[in-house]
Amino acid sequence: MSAAESFTRVRLIAGTTFLEAVRQKFFNSLLLISVALVASSTFFQQFDFGAGELKFITDFGFGALFFFGSILSITATAQLFFNEMENRTALTMLAKPVYKLEFLAGKFLGAHLLMLCFTLVITLVLSGILYWREAAIVAQLGAEALADGPLIRYGDVFLFGFLQWMKFGILAAITLFVASFSNTNLYTIVVSFFMLIICQLQYIARDAYSGMEAGWERFFVFGLGLIFPNFQLFNVGDQLVFDVEQVLPATVVLRMTAYGLIYTIAFILLAQLNFRRREI
Repeated sequence: MSAAESFTRVRLIAGTTFLEAVRQKFFNSLLLISVALVASSTFFQQFDFGAGELKFITDFGFGALFFFGSILSITATAQLFFNEMENRTALTMLAKPVYKLEFLAGKFLGAHLLMLCFTLVITLVLSGILYWREAAIVAQLGAEALADGPLIRYGDVFLFGFLQWMKFGILAAITLFVASFSNTNLYTIVVSFFMLIICQLQYIARDAYSGMEAGWERFFVFGLGLIFPNFQLFNVGDQLVFDVEQVLPATVVLRMTAYGLIYTIAFILLAQLNFRRREI
């Protein structure tokens, strides 16, 4: 089998998975709730917060993106995987010249493409709201509002969205890894959420590791720090959008992207090892 044929099979599985995910009521409902929640932040425009209002709207939008995006990434990936198991379509698909790694890669890419659409919609809505409120503030305060430069760097809003999308990719790969040895959708979702919490709090283990003396405890904590990705690295919202003196360097963005890709590929390969031994 050539690489081109393998890529074609993965692309077809990913496309089918994406279309199936978009048709799900859960995705549409969660997307509408997320958009409505981000848009509701404009309620605070009745208060004279000035630039503080923009900061609140940004933090509110970033929080909604992470919260609802994490829910969607886990539940959609698990549901799309177990739909194939329960409907026995995976058995039919794998009976053809389709490798299990291609099946998992297609499922991951379909779910990740869904998260790209979700992230893009939320960041576009957030950017539109920020632009509207920025224009209102400038009209109210005049040119002095722009004395120190633009109030918002809109490119940073999309940069933050991109970094969150990379994090959602790791989360989807983790969910596939759990699903590869799990027998139920509920178990996969629960365990994946626990792993999300661990990844969010992983920086605590790293802080503890730095303060430990040499010994097995230090080695154990160091190992945990390697096994679970540090999601705190992607929480750079406070360094973006408003801080004109601290622009996130391109090298840092590249390192974070590489970090996300490494963990994503690693968990997909681990899922493939489990899935090879699984009876369908």
